[in-house]
Amino acid sequence: METIKDTQQQWQDLALESFLNIVKAPDGDFDAIARLSSTLNDASSLKIIVEFLSRHPQGKQAFLERPRLGNVDLQQLHQLPQDTLGYVYADNMLKNGLTPLQANSINNDYEYLSAHITETHDLWHIVTGCDTNILGEIQLEAFYVAQLYASRFWLALLAKNLLKAVVYDIEVAERYMNAITQGWTMAKQAKPLFGIRWNTLWEKPLKDVRSSLNIIL
Repeated sequence: METIKDTQQQWQDLALESFLNIVKAPDGDFDAIARLSSTLNDASSLKIIVEFLSRHPQGKQAFLERPRLGNVDLQQLHQLPQDTLGYVYADNMLKNGLTPLQANSINNDYEYLSAHITETHDLWHIVTGCDTNILGEIQLEAFYVAQLYASRFWLALLAKNLLKAVVYDIEVAERYMNAITQGWTMAKQAKPLFGIRWNTLWEKPLKDVRSSLNIIL
């Protein structure tokens, strides 16, 4: 008969395999990231994150109402004044050939957490000023760790980048550590970003959005 210890060992083996696979994968391999997320974002981990985010009124309200970003017309947003959140977001997406990330329908808090993070990921890049290169992604990952709880998944992404530096290119280590420090510090100073209804802020100047959230670049 399989014991709890056996089940835990199997999960640990699978988690380690998923982690090593993403270390070996090229940066930006979304399939590897998805497999790691599927393994590490187990129910117990997601429960802790939901409870952590629900301690803040904004997060609690978000889980109650489950607001979605909705359809995003980049061309329409690109007609807004150039200093607005909507314009800067659309301009960045169009210049990089990106389309707004879409999430599936949601039936519970765990699925809403995933959907909200998926839909707003590129907006967090814009508001935090984190670039979409590897240093910017590391900076945003550290921001996530501070704001969304130090979960296995986000810590694994940071650890993956540090291990890659150790194995493949130690010369990038200082830049990676600086990016982690910057993202973590910014997140600790900032107000919570989870649960914000971003689609009501398109016409607001980006500098005002950052100021209201105490985002210090």
